[in-house]
Amino acid sequence: MKRTRGFTLIELMIVVAIIAIIAAIAIPSLLNARKAGNEASAVSSLRTLTTVSETYRSRFQSYAGTLGQLSASNYIDNVLGSGTKAGYSFNYTGTADSWTCTASPVATGTTGDRYFFVDNSGVIRFSSSGPATSASGAID
Repeated sequence: MKRTRGFTLIELMIVVAIIAIIAAIAIPSLLNARKAGNEASAVSSLRTLTTVSETYRSRFQSYAGTLGQLSASNYIDNVLGSGTKAGYSFNYTGTADSWTCTASPVATGTTGDRYFFVDNSGVIRFSSSGPATSASGAID
């Protein structure tokens, strides 16, 4: 009797092995792409905060004290206003004459590798070894 349908166990095992090899090659690249996307989102959010902080100051004659104030005034969305967006945690503090904001990965090495800092100068700075400060290197 001759079989004409189906796959043998060997054929199925070869297909599973090929899929596993492809996954082993692709998954690290996908994770790195996700981290790069999170970092790009954090930089974009800091640029947004730079713009809206100056707009807020023009309107109210002082900088906002918190992200909540910027969110309540509809200058930023509620996601950024909550302090966490795209794998990064944002810490914004403001006074009448200045403001600073740091962006730190929620899980270092998983959601991002770099830390960011910006203040009322508008220069976004980064550090790979720990929280960024005003003395850290500027991004390009």
